[in-house]
Amino acid sequence: MERIFALAPMMSITDRHFRVFMRHIFPRSQLYTEMISTGSIIHGSRLDALGFDPIEHPVGIQLGGSSPNELAFCSRIAQEQGYDEINLNIGCPSDRVQSARFGACLMAEPELVASCVEEIRGTSDLPVTIKTRIGIDKHDDYEFLADFITKTASAGCNTFFIHARKAWLKGLSPRQNRSIPPLEYDKVYRVKEDFPNLRIIVNGGIRTLPAVESHLEKLDGVMIGREANRNPWFMKELSDYYFENSPKNPATSREAVVRSYMQYIEGQLKQGVALKTMARHLMGIYHGQKGARHWRRMLCEDGPVSDAGLEVVESALQQVTGMQAFQHS
Repeated sequence: MERIFALAPMMSITDRHFRVFMRHIFPRSQLYTEMISTGSIIHGSRLDALGFDPIEHPVGIQLGGSSPNELAFCSRIAQEQGYDEINLNIGCPSDRVQSARFGACLMAEPELVASCVEEIRGTSDLPVTIKTRIGIDKHDDYEFLADFITKTASAGCNTFFIHARKAWLKGLSPRQNRSIPPLEYDKVYRVKEDFPNLRIIVNGGIRTLPAVESHLEKLDGVMIGREANRNPWFMKELSDYYFENSPKNPATSREAVVRSYMQYIEGQLKQGVALKTMARHLMGIYHGQKGARHWRRMLCEDGPVSDAGLEVVESALQQVTGMQAFQHS
């Protein structure tokens, strides 16, 4: 079974521009949209968010909802748009999401989630996957997680992305829920042991190559979240390590990645897209490198200017590469 390297869906981060940027860094990764609620699709307020560039394939859409009929309807739209996968969000702990009765709170309703999976599979040809937590609130024993997996898998879901933290639905913000509940990778490992025929991919706190190697000894894949945004080059290191001989994997420098993405930016600028919406994803590419602070400052200060163009990125690139050349001279 092929190992899965996925980019986690992240609100306000994994828009179409970030996904294209990631594709230049890790061609063999699985990409996902930000979570898109069924209501926003049905009422038309997020239809523009459904667009994507062909270079993104394979790309999945992450849906948030709890109505089987609405999820099925939105899945048909996603299939018509050309997406490769439907991913259900059963992990977001925000109050807004809970009030709409989806996200992590649905872990307490596995029968409903199973009905959603069945309805989607009866309407769409796309595979249905689930991103979830290991538990919620005081429902944090392994049996609770295993029951959720059992019931939703029986409905036809065979791939689970499991964030190895439980979610506190009250008292913690979504940001706090990404760090305060302790990571419990052993529970994710046990799921794979007890459900060997399912594909189990771990998410949460993965920031190093040794950590990835350790997880892949027991699981089918890893899903990288915030680290991909903070330090995008980490994804390039994974790509080089696991797909060194792949013809799809370009052997490039940070500068080459930026220049490749600049070609995409140029096309989008001609369509009226503001530079700042694309350049913001470049902030971390020089993380830990000489000149990184100057790089970020120039993009932050000059990128938001109303008529800013490629010259902003070019100027920042010239400065950081010049600083690095001086360092090695």
